[in-house]
Amino acid sequence: MEPERIREGYLVKKGTLLNSWKAVWVVLSDDGLEFYKKKTDDTPKGMIPLKEAKLTSPCQDFNRRQLVFKVTTVKNQEHYFQATHLEEREAWVKDIKRAISCLQGGRKFARKSTRKSIRLPDTVNLSELYVLMRDPDSGIKEMRLEKEKKIYNHCFAGGTVVDWLMAQEKARNRAEGLMLATGLLNEGFLQPAGEMSKAGAEGGTESVLLDQPDAFYYFADSGFFCEGYSSDEDVLIKDEFRGSIIKQGCLLKQGHRRKNWKVRKFILRDDPAYLHYFDPTKNCEDPLGSIHLRGCVVTAVEYVPDAKKYDVDGNLFEIITSDEVHYYLQAAAPDERKDWITAIQTVSKTGK
Repeated sequence: MEPERIREGYLVKKGTLLNSWKAVWVVLSDDGLEFYKKKTDDTPKGMIPLKEAKLTSPCQDFNRRQLVFKVTTVKNQEHYFQATHLEEREAWVKDIKRAISCLQGGRKFARKSTRKSIRLPDTVNLSELYVLMRDPDSGIKEMRLEKEKKIYNHCFAGGTVVDWLMAQEKARNRAEGLMLATGLLNEGFLQPAGEMSKAGAEGGTESVLLDQPDAFYYFADSGFFCEGYSSDEDVLIKDEFRGSIIKQGCLLKQGHRRKNWKVRKFILRDDPAYLHYFDPTKNCEDPLGSIHLRGCVVTAVEYVPDAKKYDVDGNLFEIITSDEVHYYLQAAAPDERKDWITAIQTVSKTGK
C-alpha cells in the first residue's frame, strides 16, 4: 500500500556530505520524508525515515540562516531544511511532528488544528500571540527608526514589545513580558535588527530579547530593510521594498538568456507593487531581480515558448509588464497558481 502524501513543496536542504544548500522538492508521507532534485523526477535523491526520529525547530545551528529545522533519525543522521518564510516552516514542522507522533503511537496521521509552543507552558500559544502582534489596528506598529547613521525600516524596539504585552494583559510585569518576547525571538517570530539586538540574540546558548529602546527587532515576515545615509538615487531604489508583504514562497522561473528553469524565492509587495525574486539557497538580502507590477497582465498559460532543460508541464503562468517584458513562472499545484495570479492581479491594480 502506497504511503499517504501529507505535504509537498520546495525547501532548501543542506547537503549530507558537502556544506552546500540546495533547493529540493520535498514530499512528506506518513512514514518518511523524500527529497527530489526536481519536482518531475520519478526517483528521490534520498529518503528520511521518521520512525523514532526527532525534530528540532527552530534550529539555531547556523547563525546566519533563519527558519531552519532539523530532523534527526534514529541512527543519529542529521538533516537540515530551511523554509522561505515563517508560515511555511510552521506548516512543515506541525505536520512532521504529527507524523512522528502517529508512528510512535501506531495511529493514522490526522492534523490537529493548533500548535502549542515547545518552549513555554501549554497555556501560551506563540503562533496566536504573533497574529495579534501583527494586527494592523491593535498590534505593534512598525516604524522607521534611526541609529548610528542607519535607518531601520519596518521595525520596533525591544522595549515596545514588552510594553505591548503588558498593555494587552498578556504579561503581568516586565519580567514575564520579557520571557514571552524572548520565546517569540527563539521561535523565529521576531528577528534582531542592528548590532545590539544581534549581540543579545547570539551572545549565549539561547537568544535573549533586550528590553531597551535602542535594541531593534522586526517581524519575520515583514518588509524590513536597513539603509545608510545615501544619495537620492539609492533611496529611490530602496523605495520598492517599502510595501507590505502580500505573499511569498518558491516558484520555478525561466531565465531570460539561457531559458533554463531555476527555483526562486518570490516576495510580492504592494504600494509600490513589486515582485522580488531571490536565490533561496543564499542568505542575501539583495534580490536577483524585481518585477514592477503596476499595470501588468498576468494569465495562466499551457506552454512556454523556447522552454529548455526542464520539464515544465502544468501550473504555468505569465507576467507581462507595462514595458512588455515577459516572465514565465511555474507553481507547484493548480491552487497555488490560482492564488499567485489572484494576488498579483490585485496588487497590479491597487499598488503604485
